[in-house]
Amino acid sequence: MFDTSHLHPMLVHFPIALVLFGFLFELASVFFKKEDWLSKTGFYLLMIGTLAALVTWLSGFIFTSDMSGAAGRIRDTHMLFATVTVGLLLITTVFRIILEIRKIQSAGLQWIGTALYALAALCVTFTGFYGGTLVYSYMMPL
Repeated sequence: MFDTSHLHPMLVHFPIALVLFGFLFELASVFFKKEDWLSKTGFYLLMIGTLAALVTWLSGFIFTSDMSGAAGRIRDTHMLFATVTVGLLLITTVFRIILEIRKIQSAGLQWIGTALYALAALCVTFTGFYGGTLVYSYMMPL
């Protein structure tokens, strides 16, 4: 029988992979400016990764249980980073969509988008680290 507490651990891998690989494509587009497909791929992975992060965040918020003690403090940190990650991804996605719709080619604005993407990638890494700490150090399902 399917247990809803398993939903969050099944979903967490998608935003991690999508956001990190998307950022790598975006970073590559900075060095290989003539290759437009790199930035477009990073943009599409950002959008899909943002949706995956939102669904994963909701599954963690709805289907996971409360914890106390050291595990509870790590869970709180994990939740904080997850919330910041989703917020940064939403901001970055909206920012990039505006740049795409208005066809803005400003190098400064593109660097801002890349910096936001970098922060989101860093946050998703920390979120995964604290989630992994809960699972492997405290043997707690998320």
